[in-house]
This record gives sequence, structure tokens and C-alpha cells, in this order.
Amino acid sequence: MNRRKEVRAMTIEALENAPPVAQLLSPLEYILTDHFRQRALCQALDELADSDALDTEQAAAALDFLKTEFSPHVIDEEEDLFPLLRRRAEPADDIEEVLGELSLEHATDRDEAELVIGELSSAIEANGSGFPSPKFAELLHRFAANERRHLIVENAIVMPLARARLTADDLRNLGRRMAARRGIDYPETPNAD
Repeated sequence: MNRRKEVRAMTIEALENAPPVAQLLSPLEYILTDHFRQRALCQALDELADSDALDTEQAAAALDFLKTEFSPHVIDEEEDLFPLLRRRAEPADDIEEVLGELSLEHATDRDEAELVIGELSSAIEANGSGFPSPKFAELLHRFAANERRHLIVENAIVMPLARARLTADDLRNLGRRMAARRGIDYPETPNAD
């Protein structure tokens, strides 16, 4: 298998496979796994933008991820993780500006994700006819670049601070809320499926 096909297969696999349920016992790890999957999304969107023809399997995997996984992740951060960090952070952490900027980016991400969903849905329905238009290719690249920058800040600043400041109860509650948001039972042991 050549390198491009290997990367494509790994990208699709990452997009199609949610983190294991047991990882909700360590919700920060679950979030980081979702970040990895978002990087796979960025890879897929860049490849779609640069292609001469629609890769329907990759487009469908990206579309499904955007429709089902993207929003719960943003809500995990906006409604649970960021408020917890605001409560637990110490003044010297100086995190408010970072969290405020990330929240603004989340709003833009949601709007652009809806545009990407609409365009990808249309492209799949049209069997890739005229795909991608220069304007849509630009949107895909912009969305991917913004997501990558966003993930860098979250992984380098937010997640280490969360590890340092959140309590065991905070983490249990975060994991429970994330499970409920996804309609799955919170695992009581690490051996849960």
C-alpha cells in the first residue's frame, strides 16, 4: 500500500471510530482522542480540497463526523470543560483570555462546519460533479487551518491546565456529562466497552 492510501485509510478509520466508552473515566483523554480525530478531519478536508474528483468514502466519513461528533465535542468544552477551568484556575493561570478566544473560535467553527456539511452533502448527492469549486476548496482549507490552530492552543495550554487544576470529582462529573450528551452509559469500570 502506498503512503497516500495508507494515510487515507487511517484518516477514514479515525473519523469512523469514536473513542472507547471506558475512556470517559478519563475524560481529558477522551477529549484528546477527539482532538486526534479532528486532526484526521483536517487531513481529509485538505485532501478533498486538493483533489480533482470527489473521494466519496472520505467525504462521507468527514460528513458523518461533522454531523454527529463535532458538535458534542464543542459542547463538552463550552458547557463543561471551560466553566470548570474558570472555577478552578488560579489568578496566575491567566486563562480567561485564552478561553474567551477559543469560545469565539468555536462559534465561527460551528458556522463554517454547517457550510461544509451543506456543500459536502450536495457534492455527494451530485456524485462529485464540479467538485470542488474553488470557493469550496478555499473553505475546506480555511476550516482545516483554523481547526489545527485551535487544537494547538487547546492541547498546549488548556489540557495541561485542566490536568493540573481539575479535581477527581470534576473529572467524574465531566465524564458523566459527556456520556449523557452522547446517549451512552457512563462506565463504572475501565473494562467497559
